[in-house]
Amino acid sequence: MAGWDSLAALVRIEVKQREEEGCDVTGFDRKVEEAGDDEARLLQVYQELAELPVRAEFPYSEPSDLTDIRAQRPDGPRRLASEWTDDMWRDKFYGAWLGRAVGCALGKPLENLPFMLGMDGRPGWLNVKLWFEGADAWPIGGYVPNESRARQTYGMELAPWGAESVRERIRYMETDDDIRYTVLGLEMLERKGLDWDTWDVGKLWHEKLTYRQVCTAETQAYLNFARITSHSKGGRPENVREKLDWVRTYLNPYREWIGAQIRVDAYAYGAAGHPELAAELAHRDASLSHVKNGIYGAMFVAAMIAAAFVERDANRIVDIGLSEIPANCRLAHDVRKGVEIARSTDDQVELVRRLWDTFSHYHYVHTNNNAALVAASLVFADGDFEKGIATAVLGGWDTDCNGATVGSILGAQIGAAKLPRKWTEPLQDTLYAEIPGYHPIAISECARRSYEVFKKLQSR
Repeated sequence: MAGWDSLAALVRIEVKQREEEGCDVTGFDRKVEEAGDDEARLLQVYQELAELPVRAEFPYSEPSDLTDIRAQRPDGPRRLASEWTDDMWRDKFYGAWLGRAVGCALGKPLENLPFMLGMDGRPGWLNVKLWFEGADAWPIGGYVPNESRARQTYGMELAPWGAESVRERIRYMETDDDIRYTVLGLEMLERKGLDWDTWDVGKLWHEKLTYRQVCTAETQAYLNFARITSHSKGGRPENVREKLDWVRTYLNPYREWIGAQIRVDAYAYGAAGHPELAAELAHRDASLSHVKNGIYGAMFVAAMIAAAFVERDANRIVDIGLSEIPANCRLAHDVRKGVEIARSTDDQVELVRRLWDTFSHYHYVHTNNNAALVAASLVFADGDFEKGIATAVLGGWDTDCNGATVGSILGAQIGAAKLPRKWTEPLQDTLYAEIPGYHPIAISECARRSYEVFKKLQSR
């Protein structure tokens, strides 16, 4: 049962996915082409792809099990000490929520193919720059202008689903999947504390999310999960681990894309200062829909967010994130490469150009290229909020996700009081998550509740 796209499209992407996982896929593009729209033949090709072994010379080690991941991670500080007062903690929690909303709102109107993938031979980052230049708003120092000469000159259009986040109309954080998953994470921790697992994530999705609110890997996991549970008999099966492994992999060629990485912020808020716990909670959530680098992206980001509540140095925050994932995985290598580029230039445009040239072989919503951009933006910004979110969004690819993640980390790092008002005031402390109870809700209320969750978890 295909979800996000047609079966033929899923199998075509599966060929690429298996190649990235280290398999020899010679001849499979032809097999998919020959199968056409014949479902039986496509499923046969898909089964052959699933049975391919990883090449012996594949240089990476990439487990999905938490115990195996931890066995292969570098040394790192699993918990950080702080001397923050209650007021300082509250400011950081509000900063994290506000920063996430600001970064998401900046990138949301640009979540359209000309800016994510590119257009007419121009890379996405260049189209972002051209849009701001065409509005006489370059360099990026505010929300996306609704009008730009780039529309007439190049035929580019903003994303219609970001219409309420443009400079001329923004009055709140409009609904977005990056925000929905953040409030769902808060709800999970409020309901269950630390006593939940991947099965509970699936049940929460079915309770709170409609089918149209999930994308790519989440779409397929949402559908697959429906086949192993029911409303009348909602208990978990005896072979739940095997069932969940099927949920996250079956007809899911998106299993290493960015979806899990954008879902972890609220868990990391609850584990503030405790990156190991944040990564563990991210693993539980990510494992519903992702494997390998899809899981690592979630763990890496969660650990960075948790660390940012205590650690001030951007390089150290990135290193702490890397300390929670396997040292020899593709994501770790890509993040280190992105950081190396960031350290070698003080020019923002040069940075994003080199990142694009280095990582453009990935799909524009893959985990690895976007995580490398996030890490590079943090190191390049060195604590400067505007510089960080502007760089993350200028880089193209998944613009709203990257802006939100960098905004969340920097907001936790510097606190709400130090966030520039020109970015925070237009949101009027309000978000619309399109989730019952959070539509609308004050961003400050979400922050207050996250802090209360954090204090309860700290006492355990």
